[in-house]
Amino acid sequence: MSDKFNNVAVGKKANVFFDGKCVSHSVFFPNGERKTVGVIMPGAQLTFNVGVPELMEITSGECSVRIAGEAAFKTYTAGTSFRVAENSSFEIHAKDDVNYVCSFG
Repeated sequence: MSDKFNNVAVGKKANVFFDGKCVSHSVFFPNGERKTVGVIMPGAQLTFNVGVPELMEITSGECSVRIAGEAAFKTYTAGTSFRVAENSSFEIHAKDDVNYVCSFG
């Protein structure tokens, strides 16, 4: 996976969630696709509600994730990813700084 996106526009305003425990920026591609690039702070234990399907790619750090309906948490590190179905949720526990790219749809 490359460490950068080429030929994109970036939203100027940050998306700040959970009192700053998660911060991301929207990245807009020429084909109309939007992704978010963000970081979850160390020690954060967060639950995200998802309206559309999401692909979460972990680019650095380590976290434990439990997707709604699953019995156990699974560990994800740099280079791994997980999918969340539409109208679902996931719980994420960040061991350290967790950088990610989120794709929608």
